[in-house]
Amino acid sequence: MAKDYTISIYLDTRRAKANGKFPVKLRVYTSNPQKRKYYGTIFDFTEAEFNSVWLSKKPRKAHNEIRKQLNSLELKADKIAKNLTPFTFEQFEKQLFRKKGDGVKISYHYKIVIGNLLHNKQIGTANTYQLAEKSIIRFLDHQHGLSYNSLTFHDITPEWLLKYEKFMVELNNRSYTTVSMYLRTLRAIFNKAIEEKEIEKEYYPFGKRKYQIPSSSNIKKALNKIELKALFNSIPDTPEQQKAKDFWFFSYSCNGMNIKDIALLRYKDVEDDKIEFYRAKTRITSKSKLKPITVYLNDFTKGIITKYGSLNKSPNQFIFEIINDGDTAEQKQKAIKNFTRFINQHLKKLCAANNLPDKISTYWARHSFASNYILEGATIVDAMESLGHNNIQTTQNYLSSFDTESKKELANSLMNFD
Repeated sequence: MAKDYTISIYLDTRRAKANGKFPVKLRVYTSNPQKRKYYGTIFDFTEAEFNSVWLSKKPRKAHNEIRKQLNSLELKADKIAKNLTPFTFEQFEKQLFRKKGDGVKISYHYKIVIGNLLHNKQIGTANTYQLAEKSIIRFLDHQHGLSYNSLTFHDITPEWLLKYEKFMVELNNRSYTTVSMYLRTLRAIFNKAIEEKEIEKEYYPFGKRKYQIPSSSNIKKALNKIELKALFNSIPDTPEQQKAKDFWFFSYSCNGMNIKDIALLRYKDVEDDKIEFYRAKTRITSKSKLKPITVYLNDFTKGIITKYGSLNKSPNQFIFEIINDGDTAEQKQKAIKNFTRFINQHLKKLCAANNLPDKISTYWARHSFASNYILEGATIVDAMESLGHNNIQTTQNYLSSFDTESKKELANSLMNFD
């Protein structure tokens, strides 16, 4: 198979340096698409020196060492390019400029992923990777063995992962949910490294007959119809409880819209008694599958917009003044997190006072919508589209939050043809 790239050592004679010499560069050209890029080196020569050092079939003995270094650079670049299928300048540059051995280091890959997430303003996901990384560092310190900067993919074995799990659960009193969340970041890094041919598949420590990431038992995260009615009719003790209740039911009534998406709603998203929006979670991660979610407004949701909406109703104005356009990505993330915490804290108090599940959170609104939507006769596909899922398995997982009575009701409704 013909190569779709060419690599060569090139003397850039377009502009001389202060010493009168020209910079030597690594030239990379791809035929599909047609693109050429130049990468600087530590060398500079006159045209005569370049001819003697690089182009001459019999270079002077004094130039042998320099020629050897240039040849080594060209061979290194060609080896990197050869292992990239397909060739991309992004991956080529990533591997060309890093230190020797970085490709198999866990710390290097966490740094790259976290940097990309922050660049893409995926602050929440970046925070998860940072917390996972810190937990690995604490584990290694506890082991009194390998340092984090020396940890490689080859060191991560099923046995290593079991010890990490035990350290997190038994010694740090962390939940299996936390362990699962952190280890999924490590698994994602492994998968990316294998995809980019940094390591071989045989070193992959996850899966059957290896290490399986724990899945926490499904705790009920949905309110049934009776509970929903009781919560809706409950009388809050404070204005804060009222606001928390209002936004929880706004989320529920808007297809289980999460708080971040509520915060990002603008007046231009509302038209003809409906809201059309893209989930923030999928705007970056699933661009090829990006579909708008349509939410039809009812009297309640319209009332919430009227009650809490910004007085400035220009198209680009955020409906709810949870965040501001002038905020940085970090400030927006913090504001949304604080608002979510506000809802959860005051809703828990309201539920406790009304003999309702006091572990409730904003996430329950999404599960409650999905559960009751399906119980009302919607198909899994309908629910998947309304929730904005790209994978039907994700939607099916919501069924696991059904309580026993809801499951019985669903079973009975299957033969109800009236």
